[in-house]
Order: sequence, then C-alpha cells, then structure tokens
Amino acid sequence: MTDHSGDTAATLGGTIETRSIDYVPEDERHGKVRDQGPFWFVGNFQPFTVAIGFVGPALGLSLGWTVVAGILGIFFGTLFMAFHASQGPVLGLPQMVQSRAQFGYRGVVLALIGTLFTYVGFNVVDVVIIKTGLHSIFGWNAAVVAVVITAVATLLAIFGHDLLHLSFRVLFWLSLPLWAVLTWGVVFGHAGGDAGAATGGFTLLAFIAQFSVAASYNITYAPYVSDYSRYLPRNTRTSAIVSAVFLGASASPVWLIPVGAWMATRLGATDALAGIHDAGNSVVPFLGSVLALVATLVLVATMGLNAYSGMLTVITGIDSFRKVTPSRRIRVVTVLALAAIWLVLSLLFTDSTTVLNTTLLIMLYLLVPWTAVNLTDFFFVRRGHYAITDLFTPDGLYGMWSWRGMTAFFAGIVASVPFMVLPFYVGPIAAALGDVDVAFAVGLAVSGIAYWVLSRSLDLGTEERFIEDSEAALALEETHAHG
Repeated sequence: MTDHSGDTAATLGGTIETRSIDYVPEDERHGKVRDQGPFWFVGNFQPFTVAIGFVGPALGLSLGWTVVAGILGIFFGTLFMAFHASQGPVLGLPQMVQSRAQFGYRGVVLALIGTLFTYVGFNVVDVVIIKTGLHSIFGWNAAVVAVVITAVATLLAIFGHDLLHLSFRVLFWLSLPLWAVLTWGVVFGHAGGDAGAATGGFTLLAFIAQFSVAASYNITYAPYVSDYSRYLPRNTRTSAIVSAVFLGASASPVWLIPVGAWMATRLGATDALAGIHDAGNSVVPFLGSVLALVATLVLVATMGLNAYSGMLTVITGIDSFRKVTPSRRIRVVTVLALAAIWLVLSLLFTDSTTVLNTTLLIMLYLLVPWTAVNLTDFFFVRRGHYAITDLFTPDGLYGMWSWRGMTAFFAGIVASVPFMVLPFYVGPIAAALGDVDVAFAVGLAVSGIAYWVLSRSLDLGTEERFIEDSEAALALEETHAHG
C-alpha cells in the first residue's frame, strides 16, 4: 500500500492520475452509479461494434438471423461483465489485483497473460479499423493515421481514470444524435442499399460463430470493467451498478450490430467506417463523413481504456515478482511501451474482418475460464469478503501460488481445446459437430464448477480474522493520511 497524502486522483485539474494498482481509500471515492451506464454505452458506440454485425453475413447468415445471434450473444457476454463491475466499489482495486485471491500473488500472472493479450489485441484491431477506414474514405495516409490515434489514446491513458470518464461523457452527447439520424435513414429506406441484394439464410455454424463473437465482445471487458468503478463509494449497491452497466454496455451493441448486419447484407460493406460514411451521406449530405470522424474519436477513446487497463495489468505482473511503488513514472513508461507494441503490430495487418474474428475468439477462449473462477469466488465462495492488504503481501493469506484457481483455470482451457474453431485449428469434437464452436461454454462450465468444488476445502472462518486485521490496517492508514 502507498501513502498518497496530498495527492489527488482527479484529472480534471490537469494532473496525471497518481494511483494505479493500489487501494483507493474511501475519502478519494467519487462519481455516480448513473454515470456507469452512459460510460459503457459509449464504449460500445463505435465502428468496432458495427463490424461485429459483419461476421454472420460473411458466413452466409441472413440479416435477421445475424441480428438474433448478435443480440443473444451480447446479452450473454454483458451479464458477466456487469457482475464484475460490482467488484470495483467493494474492493477499491483494479480487477486483476483482486484476482490474486483466486490465483495467488504470483499465480495471477497466468490470468494476466490472457488479459494483456486482450488489451493489445483490441488496440491492434481498433487501429486497423481506423487506418483502413479513413484511408478508404478520405484517402488519408494509413501509417500517419495509426501514429496520430495511438498518440491520442496514449495521452488519455496517461492522464487516467477521470479524463477517460470525462471524454466518454462528451462523446456520448456528440454521438447520440448522429447515430439516431443514420438509424432513422436505415429504417425508413433513406440510407441507400439494395434490398434485393440481401442474401443468406440460416446455418448453425454461422449462427454460433456470430453468437460467440458477440458474446466475447463484452466478456472481454470483464477483466477491466471494475477498473472504472473502483472510485465509486464502497456502499454502492450491487444491484444498482450491475443494472447500470448491463443496460449501458448492452444497449449500444443491440443498436449497432443490426446496423452493421444491414450494411453487410444491403450495402455489401466489409469496412465499418466506409459503411458508416456511405450510408450516412445517403441520408443527409456530409452526415456520414461527420459520423465517421466522431465514431473514430470514440474508438480512440476506447483504445485509451485498453491502454489504461493494460498498464494496470503490466504493473500488477511486475509487482508479483518485484515489488513496485505505484507512481506517475511507472504508469507513463508502461503506457508508452504498450503503445509502441500495438502500433507496430497494427501496421503489419490490413484485413480488419479476419483479425477481428480471430482475435475475439482467442480472447474468449482465454478469458472465459478466468471469469468463471473470479465470479464463482466473489459471489459463491468468499461472497465479496477479502483481506485487501493481503492482496499486496507475497506471503499473506492468499499465498504465492493458489492451486485451486490455477487448476480450475487450466482445466477450463484444456477442456475447451477439442471444441475450438479457429482459422489455423479445428478441434476434433468441433469437427465432429460440423465445425460448430461451443468451446467458450465448455470452458465456462468446467472452470466454474471445478473452482467451486476445489474451494469447498477453504477455511473461510480463519480468513475472517485476516479480513478484520486488513480492515483495521486500512482504517489506520486513512487516519494517518489525514493526521
């Protein structure tokens, strides 16, 4: 734990956020639950979400079935994301620090690898979508676009939590009317397109693929959703924040995935930004151009989220092996390093649809076992009761390596391998099912059940003493900070 007396986490005054993986004391908690809904609504109110609607049509799925599969997948994935959001106010910690309780002080690195892949993977795909789209629409140099948007996202992540929240509030009001006008044009036939060009039907393979990609979209927010709720007051009601996040994070994909499916089937679009541009300009002159730019800004802000949480993940990993002192310097250096990695990788890719589909599926395979273990522990095993100070102690209550969490995590991954369907690998059971991918469901069930069974031997009564000592230490630290 770190003494931040005299510091402030606020970025509205122009300062860089000081906190990273350390505990947020009660007197620094701020924000409202009602802001969580619009925040996550905007997080999905961008071209990446539109591109999710391209997956089904590319596999021969009709517009109607793509919409059904996409919406069902979003509801499924958002449920897990929303429950993770409730952990932020209770613990005042980044998500992956809390995961030390399930995996151990160093064992958490297993989960960190998957989550870091998620953050970098998302930003690679985001840059590919933006650079190819803006080059197609305006003829802008793709490499220059990649560098500029990487720089903006990096600055957002460096300044941190409050600036990200402020940016999303502004973008919410900029985006909402523009998307409303475009959607009106689509519904009433003013957005162009050829109704007779709509093709496709129903195949289980395509339906499951669309469902899986949509589900993974919001499940991939699970490892960092509480990073943006950890500054809320500790007495925040679980039902309130779960509802706010679920409604916000699901509403925008439920809106935009059908728009994307329409663009794919009626316009033949394969590039999200180009589709937004063409459809919008058909409704109102220059609407598409303006919306493409605003949507790009939202996507860049979302890249800032990925960079910020990626920074927390890397620092957690380093701290697991070599104790670090949370500081502005380590935050800035880490964000800059991540930016360099995703920029280089994004310049190597040009096909956003293929990269999108494959990246999301790999993220789903890696994150589902983790989310099953984490949520099972939080809601069914320890029921939200943790010794927070012991999460920062290598030889504390949770140990260096927690065999229960690690075993359940690996069990889920191993069990799902025969069910995986990827461009470079098809599992034997998936092949026998006609290449239908149900790996995520298998991983979820196996890891969750395995962890619950293994945790029945935990001595929760003994843990209560550690929790009481932890709460006393936190109270003493806050007293000293104000002394």
